[in-house]
Amino acid sequence: MSDARIVCSNLSFTWPDDTPVFRDLSFTVPGGRTGLVAPNGAGKSTLLRLIAGDLRPGGGGVTVEGVLGYLPQTLPLTVGSTVAQVLGIAPVLEALAAVESGDVREEHFTVIGSDWDVEERTRAQLEQLGLVDIALSRDLDTLSGGQIITLGLAAQLLRRPDVLLLDEPTNNLDIDMRQRLYGVLEEWTGGLLVVSHDRALLDRMDRIAELESAEIRFHGGNFTAYEQAVQAAREVAEKNVRTAEQEVKREKREMQQARERAARRAGNAARTLGDAGLPKIFAGTMKRNAQESAARANQTHNARVGAARERLDRAQRAVREDQRIVLDLPGTEVPAGRTVFEGEGIGIELGGREIFTGDGVDLTIRGPERIALTGPNGAGKSTLLRILAGALTPDQGRVRHAPGRVAYLSQRLDLLDPALTVAENLAASAPQLSAAERMNVLARLLFRGPAAHRPVRALSGGERLRASLACALFAEPAPHLLLLDEPTNNLDLVGVGQLESALEAYRGAFVVVSHDERFLTEVRVQRWLRVAEGRLSQVAAPDPA
Repeated sequence: MSDARIVCSNLSFTWPDDTPVFRDLSFTVPGGRTGLVAPNGAGKSTLLRLIAGDLRPGGGGVTVEGVLGYLPQTLPLTVGSTVAQVLGIAPVLEALAAVESGDVREEHFTVIGSDWDVEERTRAQLEQLGLVDIALSRDLDTLSGGQIITLGLAAQLLRRPDVLLLDEPTNNLDIDMRQRLYGVLEEWTGGLLVVSHDRALLDRMDRIAELESAEIRFHGGNFTAYEQAVQAAREVAEKNVRTAEQEVKREKREMQQARERAARRAGNAARTLGDAGLPKIFAGTMKRNAQESAARANQTHNARVGAARERLDRAQRAVREDQRIVLDLPGTEVPAGRTVFEGEGIGIELGGREIFTGDGVDLTIRGPERIALTGPNGAGKSTLLRILAGALTPDQGRVRHAPGRVAYLSQRLDLLDPALTVAENLAASAPQLSAAERMNVLARLLFRGPAAHRPVRALSGGERLRASLACALFAEPAPHLLLLDEPTNNLDLVGVGQLESALEAYRGAFVVVSHDERFLTEVRVQRWLRVAEGRLSQVAAPDPA
């Protein structure tokens, strides 16, 4: 299966509203593991759907060598589906049950084919992915989002594909399930094309394919090597821009100096001719010759300036736009010894289920601590964040919030009014800032010019997160405790980097719920807590490898 590959030839696609996505896109994905990266909206998911045959191209074609498996971001599931139906084995299980009961009609054997061991293979596959003791007859309504995504992957693996397409496969997976997925893909021997913003997953790829401006460029090595190559290319491009700028200035200066020399020569020649008393016709000829010589020199210098400007334009186009956020938030500083939150024996019941068992959980947050809150899906991480925010009152135990403001960004990012623009939302949250100060804040958060006046309902996930950060961080008083619930969900790699750079400036305490270990490491988490089986415990930082 190692020779399995994908070939796209002159691929073109336009949405029904005439929005173009690709035009004459050609590339080949060889065997092995390939990670596909690009900003949100560049067409990554659209490209996978075209390869999978979910969409028809407007021009060109796609060839896939071997059996294709495809896991989209959102599984097309019907209400009331069972685990067996999602896995695609329900008809075979029904036929096996019929044969075991004595029904030996030929149609059952046709359905079974060679899949007599389908239940054993299925359970082995589910166990490999961390889905142990899940009944094949269980309704999907009772499973978490992470379990459903993992089931979708198991369904594709059971088909034994030669080429596998995965679109954000680690979304909604907790850390344990992510590690299981990494292990499965590290053993994968077929062709693999993965769209992801999970850098730990991308660091397990053989190559990175970068989709930019409807063109794909391949970089050998994993994502870390790709980042290093991009940074090196940016530094070279920026150096080339500086060189080209100096060249334009030098050519313009030399052109001006040549004009001044020509003017002086013409003046000197006119005086010399007048003093010599030469005939007018001879003087006119010499003047025309001087003018023609100056014109030719002027054209030469103009051409050299134009060529230098072209080189500058090319150099500027090669520079990747720096999307790093640079903020200064001294007002968020919290002294090292100050207790920001204290809770003892916290317990709460939601929907008839006891979230924290026994005597409840204890948690103290002091000074500018950076805390990661991890654990399996459904363990109570978001519930604990809401208690820290004061949005939920526990049924038992004692909590104490220090004076000051807590900023809470939920998974839904519902801090903003979708009917208002970004600038209007910031004005409502931070009325103490002047209009000029607000525009400066938004520019530093990459809302420049017209982008600051876009309505929130038209923003992407990454833009909505940046706008929410603006309103949370610059409202008065400055927050001393920042709570973030899965902030990297649905962010592209650029968006994750922007969030990391914004948090660099925050000087208070923060607690972040996330399954993205690389992100948690980048924001310099100091304490790792885990919620599991109704308890809260401190755990060691994960192994960077």
